[in-house]
Amino acid sequence: MKLVNATVVRTQLSGIARRPGRLLLTGLSVLIACFLVFGAFLAQDVALRATADALSTTPPATDVVVTTVGVNGLTAEELARIRATPGVVEAVGRVEASLRIKAADRSNLTVVADPGSGPLSRIRLVSGSYPTGPGQVAVDSRTAGRLAVRAGDRITLDKGAVVVTGVVDGPADPGERAYAPDVVAAGLSFNPGEYPRIDIRTTNAQSLISDLGASFAREGTRALSVRSGQAMRSMEVREAAKPVERVFALIAMFVVVSVGAAALVATATFRIVFAQRMRQLALLRTIGAQPGQLTRALLVEGAVVGLVAGAIGVLAAQGASYAASVGARYLGTALPAPEFQTGTAIGVVIGAVLLTVCAVTAPAFKASRAAPLQAFRASSTLSAEGRISAPRLVVGLLLTVAAVGLIAYLVATRPEPGQADFDSDGALIQLVLAATAAFGALIALGPVVVGPVLAAVSWPLRRYSATGRLAVGGVGGAPRRAAGVAVVVALGVALIVATVVGTSGLMSYLDGKLATRAPADLIVSGQDDRSGISASAVTALRKDPALADVTTFRTTHVRLGQQDATALDLDLTALPALRAILPAQGAPQPGEVVLAEWAASALQVGRGDRTTLRSETGEVSVTVRAILPLNGPFSSGVVLTPGDLDRLGASGPAVLANAAASGEKGLNAARDAVKRAVADAEVSTLADLRTQATGQVSALLAVALGLLGLTVLIAVVGIGTTTVLSVHERTSEIGLLRALGLGRGGVRVMITSEAGLYGAIGAALGLLLGVPFAWLAISALNIGVPLTLPLGQLGVVVGALVVIAAVAGFVPARRAARVSPVAALATTD
Repeated sequence: MKLVNATVVRTQLSGIARRPGRLLLTGLSVLIACFLVFGAFLAQDVALRATADALSTTPPATDVVVTTVGVNGLTAEELARIRATPGVVEAVGRVEASLRIKAADRSNLTVVADPGSGPLSRIRLVSGSYPTGPGQVAVDSRTAGRLAVRAGDRITLDKGAVVVTGVVDGPADPGERAYAPDVVAAGLSFNPGEYPRIDIRTTNAQSLISDLGASFAREGTRALSVRSGQAMRSMEVREAAKPVERVFALIAMFVVVSVGAAALVATATFRIVFAQRMRQLALLRTIGAQPGQLTRALLVEGAVVGLVAGAIGVLAAQGASYAASVGARYLGTALPAPEFQTGTAIGVVIGAVLLTVCAVTAPAFKASRAAPLQAFRASSTLSAEGRISAPRLVVGLLLTVAAVGLIAYLVATRPEPGQADFDSDGALIQLVLAATAAFGALIALGPVVVGPVLAAVSWPLRRYSATGRLAVGGVGGAPRRAAGVAVVVALGVALIVATVVGTSGLMSYLDGKLATRAPADLIVSGQDDRSGISASAVTALRKDPALADVTTFRTTHVRLGQQDATALDLDLTALPALRAILPAQGAPQPGEVVLAEWAASALQVGRGDRTTLRSETGEVSVTVRAILPLNGPFSSGVVLTPGDLDRLGASGPAVLANAAASGEKGLNAARDAVKRAVADAEVSTLADLRTQATGQVSALLAVALGLLGLTVLIAVVGIGTTTVLSVHERTSEIGLLRALGLGRGGVRVMITSEAGLYGAIGAALGLLLGVPFAWLAISALNIGVPLTLPLGQLGVVVGALVVIAAVAGFVPARRAARVSPVAALATTD
């Protein structure tokens, strides 16, 4: 018996050695999964070290850091004393001073202490010279553009004017920043002449730490914290690493999904390969091999595939990481070189072996039960069988009933707008269970579901192309194979569709929120609230080509029951951003008002009701035209026409305007235009708030789609692998078609269309699952995000996937087109 076991195992392993292409096809999805997993570990390591370099305020050359415990900083005398300590090579005081700019944009300038050069400097001089005395600063490049200054210009601050001596590149910090020697920055700070921290370079760090601590402790004047530069950097890295670790925790979730997709693809691939080898397995049964022996041999084969695929995936990820590091340096971005993580690499390879063994178990168990008579059947018969077993059918139906029941319950119990007592956590748990049940049902019933979906997505091919009809027949003739691939594609598409739908709703919600806080790029207000911006200045602003959508508005305060509210006369149709909150009933007309929901509640009125608004100087009777679910612009509760606001006593007009050109350059030009037209006005930049908020959501969408694309990548690999195996299996069929007159171009079109149909089936199933579950998730979150259906974006997702799937079939299509009719007809299964 042991001899038979060894013989069977050797037979399977020798088959791998003779046909390494089979190993590549069965292990490709696992290889990619290992590449992603090990690559994620390497990326996290590089990101943590790069974050430490970028966000740590302690330069790597710092040996000792001295900070005070308490409010008061270290004095200039104490800094001089440290500099005079034996062994100290360099000591730099660290302090930041935030000063108000006396200009039109109401911003602050943060002056940061930095030596300007040397190992303890964090900046690089770009132009001009670095400050050498009081009243001098060097601004960073972003601030120079924002304030339109260069070397030699003056900036007026609330503590006096400073001269810009140069422009530097510094850390990517928000806001307007300038740099100066420590004595200059300390003189501008809240506590002049004091330093919260001192960085030191020394020849003996441990000795200096002991000497400074003992020296100040003997005096008993203050408590100091003296630690090594490495300890300070480690503490800063731990703080900076928290967001990175959260990001990679999210990435880990997507990688787990991708690994699951790889397991499904590997299972489908092994099933096809074993079906093609049915004659060999049946012959082994004929000469005495038992099912258990064949199962063990096939499991060993799967383990070898996993071992090889895991090792190659790890090495490929390491090589790609090195290449990315070199490429980043070439492009001007310094990234740390990745370090090889031996323990992690071994763990990934072991995981690959376990994953492959799990993937091969079910196909191996079924293939090993092949009857000896299977040796006389066609190798494609197993793949072509569309029926599923009764137990599998029952499980699929039970999972379908469970999913439908949970979905019906979630729909019936969805929260009302603003419902505070809704259990979002419980609803999300139910939603996850429903999604799991739905996907499990799809796996179980896949061969049955594929037929109707194929008929729906393939009608253009069946109607307009004879070659297309052949492609549809090729896919429909092997429903198990089509289901195995389509399920993985559907998983990736469903996740992407859900993300796109959810982000679309979030962007709509965000647009409404931002319309109330930042309806335009700039807001211009006068020094005197009563007079505001003059009519001539408004005319000049409207004529300036650097500005667009220039509109005015006024405000006043009204009493709504027991609450005070802001009323304004801003035209809700004047600015593009305001369209996000424009009610379906439109903007108010004379004698009408648009109220925020909370304002309507305070007045106890609804749409169409009459109400009277009162201020300190007058009152007006109006009809409620519409009610806004959010606040009005600038958190107002009441939106009126200019004539009705006049009766309540309005302030002087302020101006809202957008930059005519996009980007930072357009915004700077718009600010300059305002300064030319209204020299004594105050200008606030609202665009930064909108850009930051929308940029975060867009970045989140890009990251999520990129991570979800990993699942789609593995699915596309599955499509390519399935198509290659299908071409190999159907050599005789393709040869017969060639003999009957189908040209090479027709064969290429047929095989490519089959690959595209795999993608179309998966995309259709993904849409059917992704959109409803996205809506249910949005409803379960109960944060006021509207339900949207971005048809354009979804169309792009589906179209791109079908095209990519078709491209995945291009190589096997070329191989099929080279099949000789005579040689193909001479082959036997």
